[in-house]
Amino acid sequence: MPVLEDFIHAIPTAELEPITSDYVQSDEADMGFTYKELSRFGVLRKVHKLGPYGCFLRLQSEWSDQGTPREIADKVKRFFHFYAINRHKQTVATPAYHTESYSPDDHRFDLRPFVYPPSFESWSFKKIDERVAALEKKASQKN
Repeated sequence: MPVLEDFIHAIPTAELEPITSDYVQSDEADMGFTYKELSRFGVLRKVHKLGPYGCFLRLQSEWSDQGTPREIADKVKRFFHFYAINRHKQTVATPAYHTESYSPDDHRFDLRPFVYPPSFESWSFKKIDERVAALEKKASQKN
């Protein structure tokens, strides 16, 4: 059926804004992350049990060709900020059968708190900023 091609290639959208001939709201543009990036963050957070600083260290080596340490740090901090303020929305557990070690619907296996204090980000984000400053200083000394 030809109409299925439209669904397969459609831009993911929450459809909160009207679609016009020259504009389609995009989930990825609204979030500032691609779905591939979000999936990687989810695996690092859930499967590998990494927090913000651990994710930054891992992604710094994995994504070194995709951005500067500061750009990667900004993504990590933005992800964990939004994760912290929206975590409580993931606590409604409907019955399900899980056969994977990671799924975006991690209701059953994520036993971490679902309400994070505002200070949650301060230590980790400070460590990330210190590491970025050290890397930028080292890079400037090479030039």
